[in-house]
Amino acid sequence: MFRDQCPRLKGYVAPIALVVFISAVHVFAQKPQVVSATSAPLSLSLTSDANLVRACDNSGAPQVQLTAKAVSPNRNPIKYKWTTSAGVISGEGPVVTWNLAGLKPGYHKVSLDIQSVGSEGTCQAFSSVSVLVNPCAEVRPVCPTVAVVCPTELAYGQTLTFSSRLTGGVPANTNAVYNWTVSAGTIVSGQGTDTIKVDGTSAAGQSITAMLSVGGYNLECAASCSVIPGLPMPSSRKFDEFPDISRNDEKARLDNFTIELQNDPSATGYVIVYPGRASKRSEVQGHFGHAIDYLVNSRGMDKSRIRTIEGPKRDQLSVQLWIVPQGAPPPNP
Repeated sequence: MFRDQCPRLKGYVAPIALVVFISAVHVFAQKPQVVSATSAPLSLSLTSDANLVRACDNSGAPQVQLTAKAVSPNRNPIKYKWTTSAGVISGEGPVVTWNLAGLKPGYHKVSLDIQSVGSEGTCQAFSSVSVLVNPCAEVRPVCPTVAVVCPTELAYGQTLTFSSRLTGGVPANTNAVYNWTVSAGTIVSGQGTDTIKVDGTSAAGQSITAMLSVGGYNLECAASCSVIPGLPMPSSRKFDEFPDISRNDEKARLDNFTIELQNDPSATGYVIVYPGRASKRSEVQGHFGHAIDYLVNSRGMDKSRIRTIEGPKRDQLSVQLWIVPQGAPPPNP
């Protein structure tokens, strides 16, 4: 939009006075001459480096650069006056910046009045330009990719460490809120962070699932991971101990020993003979032979499940019967 206002004719007063004067005195018979001093209009063009902006909160303040091209034919100084009902104009002269931050969507207009003053009078020109402010597309929250990393150390009594990894997510600058739950065991530290430690002693041999819910995205962002912590290591236990007794009494002890071994088919039976200080070698071998013969031939035990150990000497000969579960260390007399 452009409008100019500039005086067009100058020098009329002197010719008119001259005509009156000549008519009065009748000196000259020729026609009077009128000299027209015209001034070319003040030209103005106004442009914006963008006709459309988006008022997004995360994209910085939307702004455009405005450039005015004005020409005064007589090279008189030009004054610039920028006005707008919305936004903020920064700068002076022919190039300014129009800040549109916080404006509602729609068209907004900026106007420019210029003025040039010279000996021939005052010239003015006017122009305006509009910029469309568009709303930003709604940013929809998107869950990050949530992964829970299970512990690898699963020995009985070992504290279990579950950690998490988050990748992506919208908005990207969200402060994630971590909330952990476990199906068994007890969280001992780390609740509210990306890593927790769990005491799984009470759940040995059972599955423990750590479930993570990540807040801050207005969505349910979750993941889980399950492990089975190890059972306590089995231990050997002394089942019976007796001195050098009669064969019948010894058989009764071995009967009970057989029942216990039958209750755990994976267990191994150990017969330990502690010779007395006065015992002969044959006595020790005799006790081993009697025990194995009775357990295998009379009670039907698999011979591979029976072990014998000779212990150190004691004051009196004695015999111990041990139950050793699978995986347990053997007795060490």
